Amino acid sequence: MTTPRSGSPRLLLVCFALVYLIWGSAFAASKLVVHDLPPLLAGAVRFIIAGLGLAAVAAWRGARVPREPIEWRHFAVMAFLLIVTSSGVNALALRYVASNESALLNVSSAFFIPLLGVLGARGHPLTRRAAAGLLLGFCGVAFLMWPKSGFSISNLGWQVAILGACFAWALGTLYYRRIHSTTAPLMFTALELVLGGLMLAVIAIAQGDPARWRPTWPSMVGLVFLTVFSSGIAYTAFAYLMRHTTPARLGTYAYVNPVVAACVGWLVLGEGFSRMQLLGTLIILTGVVLVSLPDGDGRRRSAEAPPAEATP
Repeated sequence: MTTPRSGSPRLLLVCFALVYLIWGSAFAASKLVVHDLPPLLAGAVRFIIAGLGLAAVAAWRGARVPREPIEWRHFAVMAFLLIVTSSGVNALALRYVASNESALLNVSSAFFIPLLGVLGARGHPLTRRAAAGLLLGFCGVAFLMWPKSGFSISNLGWQVAILGACFAWALGTLYYRRIHSTTAPLMFTALELVLGGLMLAVIAIAQGDPARWRPTWPSMVGLVFLTVFSSGIAYTAFAYLMRHTTPARLGTYAYVNPVVAACVGWLVLGEGFSRMQLLGTLIILTGVVLVSLPDGDGRRRSAEAPPAEATP
C-alpha cells in the first residue's frame, strides 16, 4: 500500500458517524440473531451476501477482481482475522456473555490498535494527550456499562475469548494499513467479506449448524440489519478510515459504540438510562475529543500514520 493520504474532513466525519451509529446498534441486532440462529452460520450468510453486493457495486464502478496470489493472500489474512476470529468469536460469546459486558470488553480494541500502531519502522507514536484520552474513554465506558451485580467468573473463558477477538481485530486493522495492495478498497472489502463468510460457512456446516437453522421474525430483522448496514455500509466506511486516519482516532469507535448501544436499549427496548450512564457518556466524549484533536503544531497526523467491523 502507498503512503496514506489525509481524507476529506467531511467524508471522514460521515464515515466515523456511520461506524459509531451502525456498529453501536449492532450489539442489539446481534443479540436478536444469536438468540434463535446458529451464530457462525448466520455470520456466513450475512458476510457472503454483503460481500457479493459490495463486489457488484465495485465492479460497476470499474474495479476488477485481482488474479495476483499476493492479493488473495491479503484477503485471506484479513478474512481470518476480522471475520472469522473477531466477528465469529464475538457472535459465539454473545450467547454466554451479557451484551453490556461484551461492549465493555470490546473497548480493548481501542487500546490494541494505537498500541500496536507504534510498532515497526513506520510506527506512529502515541502522544500523551492521546494516551490520556484513551484511558479516559475506558473509564467512561466502565461507568456506562458496568453491571450492577458485578462481573461473574463463570464465563471467564468467553470473556477472555472476546479480548482475543479484539486483539485479532487490531492485528487485521494494522495489517491492512501496512500492506501494498493494488485492489480498489471497495473490492478489497467485498472479497474479504465473501472469503470470511465462506470460511465461517465451512466451520458451520462441519458442526451441523444447518440442522439448527430455525428463523424467527426478530432474528431475521436483526440479520437483515447486520447484512446491509453492519457488514456492508459500516465495513466500507471503516475500510476508508483505516487508510485515512490515525490508529488512535480509529480506535475511538470502540468507546462510542457502547454509548450508542445504551441509547438503543433505552429508546427501543425501554432500558433505563441512569445518572451513572450519563456521566459515563460525557467522560467518553471527552476522551474522544482528546484523541481526535490535531497536534500542537496544527497539523493532523493522518498523513504520517502507517497505512491501516471489534464488532459483534
